[in-house]
Amino acid sequence: MLKQSHAISEELIEWRRDFHMHPEIGFELHRTSKIVADELEKMGYRVRRRGGKTGVVAEIGEGGKVVAIRADMDALPILEQNEYEYASKTPGAMHACGHDSHTAMALGAALLLSKEKLPGRVRFLFQPCEETTDEENLSGAQRMAAEGAMDGVDYVIAQHVDPAMPVGTIGISAGPCSGGVDNWYGVIRGKGGHGAHPDHTIDPFHLLAHVILGLNGIVSRRINPFEPAVVSIGMVNGGFTENVIPDHVKLSGTLRFANPAIHETLREEIRRAFEMAKTMGGDYELRFEYGGPPMINDTTVSEVIEATGREMLGADKVHEIWKTLGAEDFSVFLEMAPGAMFTLGTQKKGHEEYMLHHPKFDLDERALPIGTAMLVETAKRFLGNA
Repeated sequence: MLKQSHAISEELIEWRRDFHMHPEIGFELHRTSKIVADELEKMGYRVRRRGGKTGVVAEIGEGGKVVAIRADMDALPILEQNEYEYASKTPGAMHACGHDSHTAMALGAALLLSKEKLPGRVRFLFQPCEETTDEENLSGAQRMAAEGAMDGVDYVIAQHVDPAMPVGTIGISAGPCSGGVDNWYGVIRGKGGHGAHPDHTIDPFHLLAHVILGLNGIVSRRINPFEPAVVSIGMVNGGFTENVIPDHVKLSGTLRFANPAIHETLREEIRRAFEMAKTMGGDYELRFEYGGPPMINDTTVSEVIEATGREMLGADKVHEIWKTLGAEDFSVFLEMAPGAMFTLGTQKKGHEEYMLHHPKFDLDERALPIGTAMLVETAKRFLGNA
């Protein structure tokens, strides 16, 4: 399968560079999804367009088990700083997270699988809006899942590029590999007044200082040290001139967790920190927006991916995945069927190493056939056609 994937390297690179030059953000993936759907129809897939607004669901094969392969397609609102001939032609948008390559590799896997005699079905989930959410705080995976994209799926797999690892390597681990997430939004209310007479006010900045101390102590003092968790403040906004104490201050942030059991504990402790404002004579408002669950790789699926990687690439080329509390909405699909995401080494040797979401991010395209082969071979094994 690796040999077959290398044989279509030119197509993989052409797809990837075309998507890279024409990045689209969020759910606005009209050009990208049309190209994907058109290509899949040429390959003989049964295609459903506009799944999850601008996603594509495509299936091939009959009866048997259903293995889903997910590829996210959206770009980021970043101004690219590379000067390659395939650099973004859309100012303020860039494939800085490698989703252009995810889409290209999934198309390559679809092409190779279309030539196989399959004892079951393979379903491709080309997903919009992994990086953000819509006006109802729903991501692409949540939208597609709600529309039945995962109905009947027995296993689901995905991959993500890793610019810190060499080409020819993959990373895979069972268990939590990325974090569940909430965003939280708070308002601390006091009593405004003249900056020269703080004694006539209830200074919301004074209340804020104590709330911040409470927030920053949650993980270190209220959560088991063996449980990965984060509470971060991302924005503080208050006041409008130097000699007036305002009546309120706004702040917002994020919470992350690997174990769903501590999710509500984190929320409760954030509420407890805000209660300090009341203790000191003020008041507060606080709301949470649920971002999604942690990504928890299934043990059996992870073992199959690991075995595939060892046999295809060599035992020394398979390592444990680098775990993070960054969010990944593939977790939504993992709640609906056993599955796993592996990472693909795409380090560009001889170039300064720019990580994901950097305006100079790029990848070594020699990794594209490897990721394609991993998707195909893993899917075949789950269908019993290895």
